[in-house]
Amino acid sequence: MELEKLEKALSINFSDKQLLKQAFTHSSYVNEHQKNHLSDNERLEFLGDAVLELATSDYLYNECKQMSEGELTKLRASIVCEESLYRFAEILGLRQYVLLGKGEERTGGRNRQALLADIFESFLGALYLDQGMDACQAFLERRIFPHIETDAFSHVMDYKTKLQEVIQSERGNTLEYRIIEEKGPAHRKEFLAEVIVNGKKCTRGTGNSKKSAEQFAAKQMLDELNRENG
Repeated sequence: MELEKLEKALSINFSDKQLLKQAFTHSSYVNEHQKNHLSDNERLEFLGDAVLELATSDYLYNECKQMSEGELTKLRASIVCEESLYRFAEILGLRQYVLLGKGEERTGGRNRQALLADIFESFLGALYLDQGMDACQAFLERRIFPHIETDAFSHVMDYKTKLQEVIQSERGNTLEYRIIEEKGPAHRKEFLAEVIVNGKKCTRGTGNSKKSAEQFAAKQMLDELNRENG
């Protein structure tokens, strides 16, 4: 079965192989193979959408401890939008496994952003039904969430760049970051970072990676500078 390649590539193993196949079955394929009594992926897509929103909320709540509710909402929205889901589908290599009707294939359906975004959600919905929420959370944290800091989402929470712009607006100012504490098990590390301006002014931030800890240390410094400047 072609999908066995995907399971191997993603280091997962579905108990219900038909459920995995359904996740990749587009309605156009079902319409052209009605005698086979197949089910399309639309209901799984509905479920996967809810799973992704909850898993993302849980991750951001724990990772971005110094973000406000409004900032968390903004970042989550950038992660669960269609463009991002399409990128996740590409990261996982899902495109080649989609079962499409001939008409949909001819008109370029395999390359459509909306279709591949839906496939990512239906795959996640299938994983939830097969293995539960913990498996979905672990899969996303292993395969998807690392891209939040390194890819296009970084602009939403890039406090380090903002702070650098503020500090460098005056000549002679210096900016330094230090990781001063690391604790917790390997799969759930917590880091404490501090940012130092001009060798004396200091703020701290925590995060589940060194980069995110530095980001929130920078956010604290920006907040402090804003208060000082009224």
